[in-house]
Amino acid sequence: MLKGMNADVSEHNAKRVLAEYGIPVTREALAKSRDEALEAARAIGYPVAIKVQSPDISHKTEARALRLDIASGDELASAYEEVLANARAYKKGARIDGVLVQEMMTDGIEAILGVTNDPLFGPAVMFGLGGIFAEVLKDVSFRLAPVTASVAREMVEEISGYPVLAGARGRPRADVDALVGAITRVSALAIDLKDCISELDVNPLFVFPAGRGVKAADALIRPKTVEEKIRQD
Repeated sequence: MLKGMNADVSEHNAKRVLAEYGIPVTREALAKSRDEALEAARAIGYPVAIKVQSPDISHKTEARALRLDIASGDELASAYEEVLANARAYKKGARIDGVLVQEMMTDGIEAILGVTNDPLFGPAVMFGLGGIFAEVLKDVSFRLAPVTASVAREMVEEISGYPVLAGARGRPRADVDALVGAITRVSALAIDLKDCISELDVNPLFVFPAGRGVKAADALIRPKTVEEKIRQD
């Protein structure tokens, strides 16, 4: 899937790669028409989210190319046309692969996983909690791949936001074991695909209460550029 790619890999295809490595992803379907979107939503069950899939639009929120918490077919039919129009207005001539119809996540703690492929040291895996923890407080941990289960657990427990996962203030304890498993699987992916991936972002990864696992709700893969491939050779 990634061979010969020279543009960002769409969320839908990026999550297919994650799924191949055993990382749970949201239930979703890629719709090429409004009728297909309505059919997908009926199969998934409302509420749903929809997101335009384009290799030319990485930041769907900025492009207003997504809608969340859609509760009915009438709302979906209107939103489908709206997000496509917004995407085309945001970037003229953008290639549109379709509209992703996706289940909405209603609970869980938002985390982020990432990979950065350094030309000198190779792939490094990043973990943190989502929202203010990563964006403002920069509360993240890094390790060079490969990352073992024990090292992944260290990554989880060393961030300042760990008490949120551990059940602070009466919250249910999060499924840290499943989170550790997801980190090790992302590490394996990073090693296997180090020759073609420059960056991987899984944001958000929902971490559910203990025993309920994790689920990737969004993902982006940025392939290596021609220049990066030349440097590695």
